[in-house]
Amino acid sequence: MRTRVTLTFDNGPTRVTAQVLDVLAARGLSASFFLVGERLRQRGMRVLAERAAREGHRIGNHSLNHATPLGVNDDPVEAEQEIEGMQALLGELVTGERFFRPFGGGGVIDRNLLGRHALEHLMRGGYTCVLWSSVLTARPWSVVVLHDLPTGAMARLPAFLDALDARGIEVVHELPEDCVPIRFGRPTSSFSALPVSV
Repeated sequence: MRTRVTLTFDNGPTRVTAQVLDVLAARGLSASFFLVGERLRQRGMRVLAERAAREGHRIGNHSLNHATPLGVNDDPVEAEQEIEGMQALLGELVTGERFFRPFGGGGVIDRNLLGRHALEHLMRGGYTCVLWSSVLTARPWSVVVLHDLPTGAMARLPAFLDALDARGIEVVHELPEDCVPIRFGRPTSSFSALPVSV
């Protein structure tokens, strides 16, 4: 079996998202975009999110304000506002499965990602929680986190995709079970690896 990579983009949409969508369209690739409410509300950004959804990309919830990881502040009211406020803002951009990606400092998967109240809310709400792995050489299937932010990094996206292709790594849209600890609100086989602040 070929090594596989699932591409995900966090913290958008921004003006750079259009460039990312162009690159993916030119190569016939699908990705996941985990959006932040404060950016989706900015002028012209919903149009980009609508384009991503129309072109077959997965649209997910990355919180309303992306201010404090939900494991650092385990307030039930804040958890509900961050998750449900963003889901309401996504509206018709999401059909079917509701995807949520928690956030943490520096991409570290630790107890800061989710508190008990946030976890309970995701499970009650029937969400699918998507994490990441990003270790290409050590894993047969990695979920890579990129950021469609105006830092200049996305100018290198074509070179990154060329490098994956040159190494025989297949870009897929599906999500590996080990990066999905909750699906439709129910624990999966990788649930025990999800660190939760209690």
